[in-house]
Amino acid sequence: MKYALESVVARGGGRYAYIEGYRVGGKTGTAQKVQDGVYLDNNYIMSFMAVVPSNDPEAILYVAIDNPKNTALLSSYTTAPVARRILLDIIDALDIERQEGGIEKVRYWDDEIYYTLPDVIGKTKKEAVKDLFYYNVEYSGSGNTVLDQSPSPGTYLAAGSTVRLLLGN
Repeated sequence: MKYALESVVARGGGRYAYIEGYRVGGKTGTAQKVQDGVYLDNNYIMSFMAVVPSNDPEAILYVAIDNPKNTALLSSYTTAPVARRILLDIIDALDIERQEGGIEKVRYWDDEIYYTLPDVIGKTKKEAVKDLFYYNVEYSGSGNTVLDQSPSPGTYLAAGSTVRLLLGN
């Protein structure tokens, strides 16, 4: 069951809840509402259940949205992204560590790609820019040596994100 739930997030309808470096399991749900024994038109409860880490659960999350408006009527697009944002907070609050060995995510053309941010402290500005190819780089200070960087080295960061460098001599 744990593998099946993780597979939903890595390869299926829960892909918008995927968190790079963490084993997240989940299941989407769409329920058409009933009134007086008759199904209501265009009236649904969208849901997503998640567990983190999926191989040794520390937290379980259930998100439901009653009759969402102006969206595709699929939990993949409504509740899974909301669950991802909450799961990131849960991971921080419970200090859940990254893990190797999870199911590799199936990549789609519109997926953000994450890389581990290299350590460029102590390098020249030219060397740092070369190493930070996947990111937008902003500078403060003057000089040719990187004194500090933000975010910290080792952070998983989406390609195209901004990395700030403090320059000095």
